[in-house]
Amino acid sequence: MKETSSVRLISVSAGMLENQKKAEDIIGYCARVSNPKNQENTQTAPKLLAYCIKHHHWSIFEMANMCIEIKTSRAIAQQILRHRSFSFQEFSQRYAEATEFITYEARRQDLKNRQNSIADFPPDVQDWFTQAQKRVQTDSHALYDEALKKGIAKECARFLLPLNTQTTLYMNGSVRSWIHYITIRSDESTQKEHREIAVAARKIFCEQFPSIAAALEWKT
Repeated sequence: MKETSSVRLISVSAGMLENQKKAEDIIGYCARVSNPKNQENTQTAPKLLAYCIKHHHWSIFEMANMCIEIKTSRAIAQQILRHRSFSFQEFSQRYAEATEFITYEARRQDLKNRQNSIADFPPDVQDWFTQAQKRVQTDSHALYDEALKKGIAKECARFLLPLNTQTTLYMNGSVRSWIHYITIRSDESTQKEHREIAVAARKIFCEQFPSIAAALEWKT
């Protein structure tokens, strides 16, 4: 049984012109559509991208895309899928069998903020919550397997599975969408498990779009 989510890069936009060595070069090239004589100037492109970010000229950041793979639970996937500016492909429990689960830590409810939780439980409570999840995983998966053996369709048998059943998502979006998503979901107000995914996505973003990341003052 898996303990954490995972994130990895699948693809970034690739240019066809000789001077488009990086995905950022595509954005810089398109940003200079009104200055064609200078479109292939990649040396000053980082300053141009920083200027556009500073002055909120966001449309140019729709000229390049990034796609990542996310392995997480169905509970967290529901939060990710709310970001409708992205395109998604998700593991289908109607088509394939679900076999993995993710075990999470227990945190205390923040009584002053219902969207926050506090990690201060003693080891005995943590252990109880871990064992409770494993019991649900074991029992539900046994019933799920029994349902399939009885010939019950996967699309029906999946109703027996808990929200910490693992799923896989491919999340594809423009650089503009990634800037918004990472800004929002790496904030402390986001649920920890989702925030960890956003932070991992930010690390990939910084590697693929270093000039944009620097202008945003993002660090890996």
